[in-house]
Amino acid sequence: MGSILRRLTRRHGTLAELLTGRGNGIGLIRLVLALAVVTSHARPLGFGASDLGHHLFNRQTNVGTMAVYGFFVLSGLLITRSARRTGLGRYLWHRGLRIFPALWVCLLVTALLVAPLVALRENGTVAGFFDEPWEPGGPLAYAQANWWTGVRQYGIEGLLAETTPWGRRTGDSIFNGALWSLKYEMLCYLAVFVLAATAVLRQARRFVLALAVALYLAIAANWWSTGRWTGPAKTVSGSVELPLLGNVGYHWLLYLGFLFALGASFDLYRERVPVNDLLGLGSAALLAGSLLVGGFAVLGLPAFAYLLIWMSVRMPRRLHAVGRRNDYSYGIYIYGFVGQQVMASLGWSRWGFVPFVLLSVAVAGAAAVLSWKLVEQPALRLKDWTPSPVVRLSRRWARPRPPAGVAPRPAVAVPAVVPAPAVASVGGSPGSAGSGAGRAGEPGPPVDAPTGRFGVPR
Repeated sequence: MGSILRRLTRRHGTLAELLTGRGNGIGLIRLVLALAVVTSHARPLGFGASDLGHHLFNRQTNVGTMAVYGFFVLSGLLITRSARRTGLGRYLWHRGLRIFPALWVCLLVTALLVAPLVALRENGTVAGFFDEPWEPGGPLAYAQANWWTGVRQYGIEGLLAETTPWGRRTGDSIFNGALWSLKYEMLCYLAVFVLAATAVLRQARRFVLALAVALYLAIAANWWSTGRWTGPAKTVSGSVELPLLGNVGYHWLLYLGFLFALGASFDLYRERVPVNDLLGLGSAALLAGSLLVGGFAVLGLPAFAYLLIWMSVRMPRRLHAVGRRNDYSYGIYIYGFVGQQVMASLGWSRWGFVPFVLLSVAVAGAAAVLSWKLVEQPALRLKDWTPSPVVRLSRRWARPRPPAGVAPRPAVAVPAVVPAPAVASVGGSPGSAGSGAGRAGEPGPPVDAPTGRFGVPR
C-alpha cells in the first residue's frame, strides 16, 4: 500500500518537460472526443431523444457537450503554442489551412451532392432544385452563408424537416447543425492573434491567466445564482450579431472562452504545471462526482481540463502514434451530423441504438478518411509556403521599431566575410525537440450544443 501511494504521489515532471514535440496522446484523445460526439448525437438524430448522458449527469451536460469542452481545452493549449512559435502571418495561414479547405468542401458536398439526393428521395425529382440556388434556403446560398465558420443557414429547401426524428421534433431543416460551434473556435483563434500581436503571450502572460480566472468567477457566480447544488446552471442570456459569424451567444462565449483560456494558461505556465498521477486520478474522481452529484460547472470543468492534459502525457507511449500521421477527428466532426441525418431519413435507426451508432461511426469514419486524404492532407502540405500578403504581415510585425523621437539608423554596408569551416554539432540541431509542433497545434473540432438545439443556439 505504501509503495502504491509513493508511486502515485511521485512527481513525473512538469508539462514543459513532458509535452514536447509529438510525444503525447493528444491525437488519440481528439479522436475519442470526435467519436463521442457522433455517439451522443445518435440519440436525438436517430430517435428524437435527449443527448447521451443528459439525465445521468443531472441535466448539467451530456457526452457530446463534454467533447466540445475537451476540444476547447486542447485547442487553447496547442493554438497558443503555435502562436508563440510562429510569426503572425504564418499563424493565420496555418489556422486557415487547417479549418477552411475541409469545411468548404464539406459545404459543397452537402449542397451539391447530398441535398439533391435527399430531394430526389423526398420529392421523387430534382426538378426545380437548382432554379434559384442563390436565394435564401437554396443550395448555393447554404454554402455562401456558412463559408466563414458562422452558420447562418442550417437547412436547404426545407429538406429533412419532415423525414427525420430531429426535423419532426424541431420543425426545422438542418443538415449540419454541429458546425455552429466553429465560430467560437474562430473567435478564440483571433483572440490569440491579438494577444500575440500585442506581445501579451511573450511579455504579459499573467493577463491570460487573469482572464481565465475572471471567466471562471463569472461561471461560478452564474451557477451560484441558481440557488441549488444539483441540476444545470442558468443559461447566460444575450447575444451579439457579428459580421460573417452571425449570432454569437454570451453563454458559449463565457464557457468555451474560459476553457480555451485555461488551456492557453496551461501552455504559458507549462514549467509550473505539475504532472502527478494523484492529481490526475483526483481530477477524474472530482469530475465523476460533479457529474453524478452536482457542481459540474465549478468543479467538473477545471478537473476535466487537467485530466485531459494529464492523460495526454501519461498514457502508454505506444498510443502516441494515433493521429500523428492521419488526423481523422476533424473529418468525423464535420461529416458525422450530415451522415446521421441522411441515415435517419432512410429509417436506419429502426434497427436500434447500437446498430445506428455503429453505422454512424462507419459512415463518418469513411468520410473522414476521404476528407483527410483528398483535402486536409494536401492543404497542410502548403504550410511551408506562405502567400505574399502573409509574408508582408509577418515582416511588418517582426521588424523592430525605434523608440518615439529617435530616427531610424541608416543602413550600413557590411563587407562580405569568408565563411568559417563547418563544425560538426555535438548536441544535435537546435530546436529539434520541438519538431512537429505545427501538427500538434492543429485545432480540434467543437461539435455539440448543450441546449440540445443542434445548430440553433438560443
